[in-house]
Amino acid sequence: MAKREKGGFWVGVAAAIVYPMSFVLGRHRMVHGERIPREGAALLVMNHISHLDPCYDAMFVHKNYRVPHFLAKHSLWNVPIMGSILKGAKQIPVYRGTTDAQQSLREAHNALETGQVVVIYPEGTITKDPDGWPANSRTGVARLALQHDGPVIPVARWGTLDLYNHYQKKFRPFPRKTITHFVGEPVDLSAYRGKEETLPLLREVTDLLMGTVKQHLAEVRQQQAPEGFYGPRKA
Repeated sequence: MAKREKGGFWVGVAAAIVYPMSFVLGRHRMVHGERIPREGAALLVMNHISHLDPCYDAMFVHKNYRVPHFLAKHSLWNVPIMGSILKGAKQIPVYRGTTDAQQSLREAHNALETGQVVVIYPEGTITKDPDGWPANSRTGVARLALQHDGPVIPVARWGTLDLYNHYQKKFRPFPRKTITHFVGEPVDLSAYRGKEETLPLLREVTDLLMGTVKQHLAEVRQQQAPEGFYGPRKA
């Protein structure tokens, strides 16, 4: 049996909260969880459809014997109890549109350099696509992916939107939903490594990564994925 990565007191507190809540609200289905490395750095690239995603994603990573390190908006650090858990569990605050924005990427780089698992939602927020397909993504994920040698793993998650749809203000805990995580093979980025990190190159890598996530999401949903990504022009 694989040895679980130690997370410390606050990771234990988070697990004690997340596991029971997640079990009550939904059944968990995992496809190819063995693709998550049991040790060493890994960047998990995921779609974002519901505010409940981090709860199920944290449980998913923890079930695979690793401690997740999320990039999350810094305002969550001001929420009582949650802020203490995030700080204690060494999560990574994201300061959008401020002079501290680059600090978020630096902390994510440090986490990868020290052999940790980093979870990133490149879309930056939950998608506004009415059908839950991925939206246009930020290129920070490409910088992280290209500047580290660890595996870059696309993970598609589905089911949390049926449980809680923020934009429609619908919370539907019953009947219990099935939350699925589909883990893809690491994306081969060798053709891009060593090149100048221009904006077009970063955009191409970002779309490659999220395109792979979208393909896996289509497999989970058993539907044809739309062309491109949802954004203001498509809206």
